[in-house]
Amino acid sequence: MSTKAGLRPWLSATRCMRRSQLSVLQHRRNVFTSSDQPFSLQSPDDWQLLQDRRLRFKMLIDLFSEHGSNVTRDSTFQPHHQLHRPLAPSEATLSALIAAGAHFGHAKSLLNPNFMPYAYGVRAGITIIDLDSTLPLLRRAANLTRAVVARDGTVVFVGTRPDLRAVVRKAAERIGPQAFHVGERWLPGTLTNKLQLFGSDVTKGQRVTPDLAIFLNPLANIHAIRECAIQHIPTIGIVDSNVDPRVVMYAIPANDESPRAAELIAGVLSIAGREGKVLRDREEQSKELRQSRYMRAKERGTTRYVADSN
Repeated sequence: MSTKAGLRPWLSATRCMRRSQLSVLQHRRNVFTSSDQPFSLQSPDDWQLLQDRRLRFKMLIDLFSEHGSNVTRDSTFQPHHQLHRPLAPSEATLSALIAAGAHFGHAKSLLNPNFMPYAYGVRAGITIIDLDSTLPLLRRAANLTRAVVARDGTVVFVGTRPDLRAVVRKAAERIGPQAFHVGERWLPGTLTNKLQLFGSDVTKGQRVTPDLAIFLNPLANIHAIRECAIQHIPTIGIVDSNVDPRVVMYAIPANDESPRAAELIAGVLSIAGREGKVLRDREEQSKELRQSRYMRAKERGTTRYVADSN
């Protein structure tokens, strides 16, 4: 008796689970057959009726699916898309910046006076950044990055916060061998004391000075910005409301503490750099094609005609 008494709770729970499973299966079959009563399959006519109901149900689904929403996971905004599938400069919009939280600044008391042209207003004591100014400045920086890479220039992405290390690494990987990244601490003297850091042989055989520097957190790397200014290297930086926009040459007013905003801006700039690399590859291919045509024409004695046509 004690054994049965101990098994009763388990048996009752098992019966409840079976009943719930049967009710779920019955509900699915009723929905699928568009009937509130259980459908019995006892004759060939019943099977034919079931097939007809399935066909009508499928026709209803096809009919109403045309008028429903076509929003999917791939077509909607997902936070991780900015890191793995960034936007092109032409696809960057105000809604994307707002979704990334780029419009949030610091407290009103921390507002830098030189940031006033890029401030939209104050909400709950927080400075709101004017994204109507951010978007054209972002596209201007993208045009600069594209032009630098198209002319065989090198770009370095600097983001020394732990949440920015993956961002700068991904951005540099998109451009290719012409881009580098600094995710750890910027070593003082990297540009101004490069002979002692890298050695004379390395500095003579390789280019250790970049042609463009992009800072995702410029306030924490102000010494690196000073080195770029000494070496006459143009700089791009995300400037928040507590930073003087004049610290970098091409300022992008946005929230520098938002990882999503940093992913968006770095992704747009890296895509622009990749576009510049494509332009350079096309130019080299066209140059090789013209050179080969010139050599063939030179062998035939029609060099003047080829030169005039080019």
